[in-house]
Amino acid sequence: MKILISDNLAEAGIRMLREVPSFQVDVKTGLAPDALRAIIGDYDALVIRSATKVTADIIEAARNLKVVARAGIGLDNVDIAAASKRGIVVMNAPEGNVITTAEHAIALILALSRNIPQAYHSMRAGKWEKKRFQGREVHNKVLGIIGIGRIGRIVAERAKGLRMNVIAYDPYISPDVVEELGIEYVQFDELLARADYITVHTPLTRETRGILNAEAFRKVKKGVYVINCARGGIVNEEDLYEAIQAGIVAGAALDVFVQEPPTGNPLIALEQVIATPHLGASTDEAQENVAIGVADQVIDYLVKGSIRNAVNAPNIDGAVLARIRSHLFLSEKLGQILPQITRGAIEEVNIEYIGDASQLDTRPLTLAVLKGMLTPILGDMVNFVNVPIHVRERNIKVKESLKTEAEDFTNLISVRVKTSVEENLVAGTIFGRNEARMVRINDFRLEAALEGHLLLIYNIDTPGTIGAIGTCLGRHRINISKMNVGQVLERGQNIIFLRTDTPVPGHVIDELMSLENVDVVQTLEL
Repeated sequence: MKILISDNLAEAGIRMLREVPSFQVDVKTGLAPDALRAIIGDYDALVIRSATKVTADIIEAARNLKVVARAGIGLDNVDIAAASKRGIVVMNAPEGNVITTAEHAIALILALSRNIPQAYHSMRAGKWEKKRFQGREVHNKVLGIIGIGRIGRIVAERAKGLRMNVIAYDPYISPDVVEELGIEYVQFDELLARADYITVHTPLTRETRGILNAEAFRKVKKGVYVINCARGGIVNEEDLYEAIQAGIVAGAALDVFVQEPPTGNPLIALEQVIATPHLGASTDEAQENVAIGVADQVIDYLVKGSIRNAVNAPNIDGAVLARIRSHLFLSEKLGQILPQITRGAIEEVNIEYIGDASQLDTRPLTLAVLKGMLTPILGDMVNFVNVPIHVRERNIKVKESLKTEAEDFTNLISVRVKTSVEENLVAGTIFGRNEARMVRINDFRLEAALEGHLLLIYNIDTPGTIGAIGTCLGRHRINISKMNVGQVLERGQNIIFLRTDTPVPGHVIDELMSLENVDVVQTLEL
């Protein structure tokens, strides 16, 4: 079997792969997209880091490819949907750089507090400016952590060791779970008002994109420091620049940027900003760990057929996977819908397998539901292997039930989620051999495909409302590629499920909400 390593990988990982007698391992880094497309058809496995872009075009040319393995967490450079359609397993190494990223955040907090980079460059210029670079202690200061997952928790532990007072905000984890960690749980606005330092440790999702923006900076304590070692875009860079210039934010430490490298970014020119070139995972230990981990996973899959740390397939036998692949897709998409339409931290998940679905091995299907549910919250951090850990850490109760007698459909998967705020239910089925469809949202029955940019609209069932919605989208040059409508006649309500060619921006959502007889508009990404 032929293995292509297209990005820099620690030697320990390359050596492990080359020690397998049946493997031919080629290391070809820095390939242009056309060059990669020209040769990828010869390879059974592709090992990457962040530089290689595994687009749909590359996947289409990869006629023999069985696995894409990312030595690290982030998979925004891989078209996972295209890979899944071709049956290509996509793996990552989500735990290899957790500690090193948390340590980098702590290092930046200290460097920012004591002006270490600025003082160093001053001394290199032959100056001795003690008064200019007077800093502040972190002792007894309030550290506000946005996102209290694996990395956020390690940052909290290290910060408490520095005798900082740690508060945290995470809408997807119940306050009780956070308090059990010895961390004070607060709402977002309270964190902004109290924190002397704000550090973000969330994936980049629709909810977290620009969470620290102009509105947030108007609510912060004057003189706050901002640290971002997570993903570029979580902090709005233009708004941060303005907040620093206005004297609201005292300084910032940034390891990640919207555009990398951040050529021409005005933040870099500010004396109050220290920056590093995405070094969060760049330690010898972390790079060796992820290289060894991902090499081991590739060997296990290609030699033994065992899948580990895959984001699009559970750890099951290949023959079983082939039989349930459509149901896996359906389960994951149903799970993915729920956190996008449900407010609050998830407390309980009830999954019912009905008809033919009850005769399947439901264990991987339940994992798929849970992985889908946590993906909008955790992004690439969650996969089929570690999802039980994330569920346990969030104290989410999971219940399964089987019902052999079919009702409206010969096979049906129904998922109900209860949060700290509300409950919602979605259900779906497989038509024919592999056509996954959603057939119910709460009391509304409809048939809708589960992919793309979607709009979910609740409205009063009156003439002209659907036309007004279409006119509004058309005015903004947003094309509707598919529309499904469900009704609850006794309540006179509609639910409209629209798929659009492009995402619908916020100002268009506001305009739709202002239409007469439109009650709720929600955007979904599947």
